[in-house]
Amino acid sequence: MTSKLGTFLGVYTPTVLTILGVIMYLRFGWLVGHLGLLQVLIIVLLAHVITVSTTLSFSSVATNGRVGAGGAYYIVSRSLGLEIGGSIGLPLFLSQTFSVTLYAYGLAESLRIVWPDVPLAVVAAVVVVGVALLSLAGAAAALKAQVGLMGVVGLSLAALVTGVIRNGDPAGVGLSAASGDVGFWQGFAVFFPAVTGAMAGLGLSGDLKDPGRSIPRGALLAVGTGLLVYLLVPIGLALTASPDDLRTDPLIWTKVAFGGAWLVLPGLWSAILSSAVGSILGAPRSLQALARDGLAPRLFAGRGGHPVRDLLPGLILSTGIALGAVLLGDLNAVAAVVSMFFLTVYGTTNFVAAFESLSGDPSWRPALRVPWAVSLVGGVACLLVMFLIAPAAALVALVLELGLWALLSRRERAAGWGDARRGLFENLIRWALVRLSERPVSPRNWRPHTLVFAQDIERELDLVRYADWFSQGRGVVSVCELLVGDLDADHPEALERLARMRRVLEEEEVVAFPEVDVVDGVVPGIVAVAQANGMAGLSSNTVMLGWPTSQELQVEFLRVQRRLARLGKSLVVGRFKPHSAFRRKGRRRVVDVWWGGLQHNGDLMLLLAYLLTRNAEWRDARVRIVSVASTDTMRQQTALFLERMLSVIRIDADYEILLKEKDVPVRTMIQSKSAEADVVFLGLAPTPPGGETDAAARLDQLAGDLPCVFFVHNASLLSGELLDSGENADVDEAARSPLPGGGA
Repeated sequence: MTSKLGTFLGVYTPTVLTILGVIMYLRFGWLVGHLGLLQVLIIVLLAHVITVSTTLSFSSVATNGRVGAGGAYYIVSRSLGLEIGGSIGLPLFLSQTFSVTLYAYGLAESLRIVWPDVPLAVVAAVVVVGVALLSLAGAAAALKAQVGLMGVVGLSLAALVTGVIRNGDPAGVGLSAASGDVGFWQGFAVFFPAVTGAMAGLGLSGDLKDPGRSIPRGALLAVGTGLLVYLLVPIGLALTASPDDLRTDPLIWTKVAFGGAWLVLPGLWSAILSSAVGSILGAPRSLQALARDGLAPRLFAGRGGHPVRDLLPGLILSTGIALGAVLLGDLNAVAAVVSMFFLTVYGTTNFVAAFESLSGDPSWRPALRVPWAVSLVGGVACLLVMFLIAPAAALVALVLELGLWALLSRRERAAGWGDARRGLFENLIRWALVRLSERPVSPRNWRPHTLVFAQDIERELDLVRYADWFSQGRGVVSVCELLVGDLDADHPEALERLARMRRVLEEEEVVAFPEVDVVDGVVPGIVAVAQANGMAGLSSNTVMLGWPTSQELQVEFLRVQRRLARLGKSLVVGRFKPHSAFRRKGRRRVVDVWWGGLQHNGDLMLLLAYLLTRNAEWRDARVRIVSVASTDTMRQQTALFLERMLSVIRIDADYEILLKEKDVPVRTMIQSKSAEADVVFLGLAPTPPGGETDAAARLDQLAGDLPCVFFVHNASLLSGELLDSGENADVDEAARSPLPGGGA
């Protein structure tokens, strides 16, 4: 059987009783005496900016859909993910648990007003055990007991109002500060904990009949009640007591109120006790929600059969922690950190509502719409107040929560629901794509956005790995597998292959976007996918293929080169010996770029070589530009050009110009010079129609036994200009003059 609570009992009662607490009774007079009525009223209103914005924020989220058990944790985890939800959920549970101890000690200390010799630790322990036993009767029974406590609190407020009406003196009100001992922000720090009870009812979200209706109504009504009381109480105290009495007498209420201590002290004790009840009800429920999401041991999750029995393990743990805290004695440091934890929950809840609004998700349709700016202001205000109240405690709380977030992020536990982050990222992406589409690509900011065709990702992992290295974590890499067949018949197989690609990429820690496309044939599929890949200002500009062993496919790939060139796509063809990309792990030393100068492929080859060496795995490798000259004069001209070019483009590379020997083929020179190179870049000239077979044979001969060769054809709009950033006109002009040696 599940206990179901309505708005008044389930939300309003615990919230208003947590708000109207010990600070109202023992600190309001002190504040008015030191700061004057005007500053105190400003403090009350400023504090309620945070409280009201937070209440509006979680009320808006609550009206957008089902709110399950866990209150604030549930809201945050379902909007920002398990990592962020867990990083505030675990501290929230501990804060609720320690709050029981704090309230118990507060009640014990207040009893000393009447009985000075009361043993604090004993009374605090009795209070902890007492509220725990009360919660065993169930939330409904505990909250019904709170209704009686609320009546006692209301009676004490009525006694104050009656005393003000009978004895108030408007002429004696001190509007300005009567003492210079306490500053405005010191007073704010003293008062602010009084308004941190707005989420008390939210913690019982799993016990409500209709959370979407009860949470906003009950919480807003309770906060409104608290605001009204907190505006009237200082006015009443200022009307009936002198600033000196307000400053020096913490029990000034008993002197002002009708009936004196007989009506005021029971109200004080009832307020403290009801706050302890609210905390002991909320803590096990927060722990249960964490356990159901796998962030706490399953022991605390319950089986869903009986609400009290399901919560019993969490209640025992909460009570044990609270009793253990009683033994600490001095809880001032704990109290400060607990307040900071509550404030981070408030701030995060505000940010949740702001992000939900900004995400633009069609599913965001709350019955209570709150402007995102209101929630954002509330979230930022929470962070500011944390450091205004207790900077050291704020820092401790944030460090602990960030540590929890980092720990939970490593676990990579997948949530079974969507959250606001995707919608927010999609909005950011759309905004960025629109901005990109408005700005043309220039040599200054060109980077490879690579489309890799890999028919078997495990067999062609070398190719994918190099694409990742070329992108250097800044370009976009897409990996496409073409499945020749019929879409209707082969769609299930395509999904299986896609899952395998994702698994391999994740295992190899390669950041790339996989896709499987069902096509009529490999060659037309390459062209079709290359045309469609990307969007707006972020389309692929480079296509990578693995050099096939089949002569028929080699010929087809060279034909594809012409079509890709028409599309403005550069082509990079990788020819590997098996696993050659990793054959010298830890010993990558030389990257050779064979520079010819005839086809403007050299600039792209050099840029790819440079990007390759920017990766950690290649940081010790040297780029070496190799060119062939037919005469000594051409050799000197080429050396002069390369020297000037490298100094201007700021790429650290060596160069070497070989003199062409008679009767020694260029392919022999390449294979001899680059035999020990880890990677070799060779230019890929356009193949005339009908010459594909001879060209394929020539490429095989050029590569020979070299372990890793990339044939590069630069066909982008930036052909011949990639080394020009707009300020290298002299070198760029030289680059347009063919260098001896040909090929690149």
